[in-house]
Amino acid sequence: MALYVVRHAKAGRRTEWDGPDTLRPLSDKGWEQATALAQTLQTLSPSKLISSPATRCMQTLDPLAKAINQEVRVDERLQEGGDIAEMIELFEDVPDLSVMSSHGDMIPELIRLLERRGMEIGSKPDWRKASVWVIQRTKRGFESAIAWAPPLLATSELTN
Repeated sequence: MALYVVRHAKAGRRTEWDGPDTLRPLSDKGWEQATALAQTLQTLSPSKLISSPATRCMQTLDPLAKAINQEVRVDERLQEGGDIAEMIELFEDVPDLSVMSSHGDMIPELIRLLERRGMEIGSKPDWRKASVWVIQRTKRGFESAIAWAPPLLATSELTN
């Protein structure tokens, strides 16, 4: 069965944010991406929604949580700069059809490590914000993965 790993949607720029980076929210475009992701992911009957503690990750799953009437659960193992071994433990333990939101440093590291362990990559890698990795997991482990591009939006790609 599948697991879905979402890179958080667009957030405001780090350099323009005065508070702790973990509290940096989604931009207007990020909210549009999160809403578009929810429309796609809700059709897949997600079993559990799990997020990094970063506000932008939780907000990325918020429209989906509202659409399927579930809460987003926070898990430190998805946080930016985290321990990849702990993140893999989470992926081994979550129920099938879980949707998890994490960061641009952790997701590529996860995919590359699983690939070194024998997981087949069936698409061109996509690490952009609001991209989704679909990982097929069986009792034998992580077998294959493909990347979905970020959702197309009506607004210009030049806006934040």
